[in-house]
Amino acid sequence: MQKERIVGKPVFRKEGIAKVCGAARYIDDFSLPGMIFGATVRNAIPRGRVLNIEFGPGIPWDEFTVVTAKDIPGKNYIALINQDWPCLADGFVNHPQEAILLLAHPDRQLLPLAVAAVRIEYEELPSVHSIEESELQQTIVWGDDNIIKSYVMEKGDVDAAFALPEIVIVKGEYSTGAQEHLYIENNGAIAAYSERDGVTLWGSLQCPFYAHKSLLGVTGLPEDKVRVIQVETGGAFGGKEDYPSMIAAHAVLLAMKSGHPVKIIYDRMEDMAATTKRHPSRARHRTAVTKDGKLLAADIEFCLDGGAYSTLSSTVLSRGTIHSGGPYYWPNIRVRSKAFATNTPPHGAFRGFGAPQSLFATERHMDRVAKAVGLTPEEFRRRNLLRTGETTCTGQVIRQQIDLEGWMESALDHAGYYEKRARFDRENTDSLRKKGIGLAVFLHGAGFTGSGERYLNSLVGVDATAEGRVRVLVSSTEFGQGTNTILCQVAAETLGIDYEVVEMAPADTSVVPNSGPTVASRTTMVVGGLVHSAALGLKQTLIASGLLSEPYTSDAFQNAAKSYIAKHGALCSMSRYQAPPNVYWDDQKYSGEAYAAYSWAAYVAEVTVDLTAYFVTVDDFVALQEVGRVLNPVLARGQIEGGVAQGIGYALYEKVVWDRGLMMNNQMTNYIMPTSQDLPPIRVFFEEIPFEYGAYGAKGIGELPMDGPAPAILNAIAHATGEDFNAIPLLPEDIAERLAARTSIAKEMAAV
Repeated sequence: MQKERIVGKPVFRKEGIAKVCGAARYIDDFSLPGMIFGATVRNAIPRGRVLNIEFGPGIPWDEFTVVTAKDIPGKNYIALINQDWPCLADGFVNHPQEAILLLAHPDRQLLPLAVAAVRIEYEELPSVHSIEESELQQTIVWGDDNIIKSYVMEKGDVDAAFALPEIVIVKGEYSTGAQEHLYIENNGAIAAYSERDGVTLWGSLQCPFYAHKSLLGVTGLPEDKVRVIQVETGGAFGGKEDYPSMIAAHAVLLAMKSGHPVKIIYDRMEDMAATTKRHPSRARHRTAVTKDGKLLAADIEFCLDGGAYSTLSSTVLSRGTIHSGGPYYWPNIRVRSKAFATNTPPHGAFRGFGAPQSLFATERHMDRVAKAVGLTPEEFRRRNLLRTGETTCTGQVIRQQIDLEGWMESALDHAGYYEKRARFDRENTDSLRKKGIGLAVFLHGAGFTGSGERYLNSLVGVDATAEGRVRVLVSSTEFGQGTNTILCQVAAETLGIDYEVVEMAPADTSVVPNSGPTVASRTTMVVGGLVHSAALGLKQTLIASGLLSEPYTSDAFQNAAKSYIAKHGALCSMSRYQAPPNVYWDDQKYSGEAYAAYSWAAYVAEVTVDLTAYFVTVDDFVALQEVGRVLNPVLARGQIEGGVAQGIGYALYEKVVWDRGLMMNNQMTNYIMPTSQDLPPIRVFFEEIPFEYGAYGAKGIGELPMDGPAPAILNAIAHATGEDFNAIPLLPEDIAERLAARTSIAKEMAAV
């Protein structure tokens, strides 16, 4: 028998050796016979009509393959939620960097010269570039109006609560900027086509079946003539959920027209300027609270800048809406949310998608409400945190045994919060290096929202090979987060065999079933649960055949599998998603069980604000979270540390500079992200309450750590400076401007 459990152990990563030794092959490492190279000619204006295209002198155009919208054999759109995102602009452009035509040539070095030689004449039309401009409808950008999607989420009687006597009403407005994914490996794809085999696409991507769906539409080919294969992928963070369908379609169109395999690899500048980013947001809070600090009602307006096309904005807006109430009990709450169209490249999926934006506003606002009623931030939260048996903003009953107050107190103890807060208050008076400490408590729903998992109807398989090895058959992809390792751990544990015996089948749409996209903190909880179920089925098949009996060794299992296959043929077990009981979502009323499970967290940030350079340093960071069962402690800790680092960048460093919809700082020399030297010690702590319907009790973990750093840091800065900063990224110039204004006002008051 297996001597010790595999789940819960820090086993080695399945792909680790290949990556460390340099054997892992990324998309630009591949080459096919006769392969040529592709490039994209992009739009240069925010919005307008294409009047004329000229191919300039000095380029041997007869050697080039040129593809325009007229060459698309199927539908001219990238299929995501809606069908509004053109594969290639057809006479009209809605944002800078929109693809207008494609070029391919055997000489990779000639392509940039050819792209520069294409001259496009436009009729420029009015455009909008912010939520505020779009809200005013200075021009119509998208569809019949400028609203891509809207929701209303309501619980209780908000207006009646605000009409109560002797209450305190606190208002606040909060905003977040765009954020670039900055995955290590840029977007890339290779496409091959033949009339007999159809299309084969290799790509750096998260969701093979998303690209498959889009290619069906663009090519007009049947399902069995479109094959998508994910190769080793160097990071994603959501940025390779949506956009790879676009680059895949471009490579395929060039391959179909040229008759050659085509490789398209973006350089860093093109990748940053043209692809999707985190949605900028604006949130307006109006909160009613009793004088003793009990929340009565919230009226929240939450808005996103969706960019020029809808892509995944409705999904991002949905999660942001549902998370707007945070981890608090609200007797009455109303959230009205909208995603506005603007003339920027479409914004899309990014780790946390919507929750980091709305939770930033909520956790900053909670500090302001606490101050308004004369309570400390932690005491105010203590009086209002959700408890078992209470209902969330959507009316979902919290059935799991949670202890948010205890977890918050534990995080505060780990951080030395009380002693430090008191000491910083004493020492900050005359210092030019002011210290502060801030808190954020938050939640994150695991899996797709509401009926999303039912709609996906995910299918997972586990099979055995003729050599007696076990394969996990899923479309879930590995891009650095540990999917391959975790799912193999689940299968090995379930089957009672050695971890080394289990491997992942390639993420190839012709090999694996559609187990849904690798997004939304669903892989371990949802897909892992299906792997467990499918592995049980495999084991039961062998026992029922009489070839295996318990107890057994790993070798005995392998021998039984080999004997079964020799006698009966294929040995495979499939499992399809079934929703846990008591999970029902009303899409019309936008209420009910929004998520099968939530993960919970309390983060504490300690900062120094240098008033000579106005620079903020994060000195210490405590991240405590409850994520169900931790299946691999090293990977889990890595997820938290990476998410906190990314959240620090979101809060203090990473600013996208726009000029009429064009990203101006699309290089890593002027888009600044924190390095390892800019990061504090990140002290990670886990609480474990196993979730009955997750793989061995696991819940979601990957997105949670993105939600808490920004509000904890800005709450700490407010403590240090006495100023409320309500927009991120918060750069030194922003702090200098605010404090200079405060000094000027103080001098004017003194003069009076």
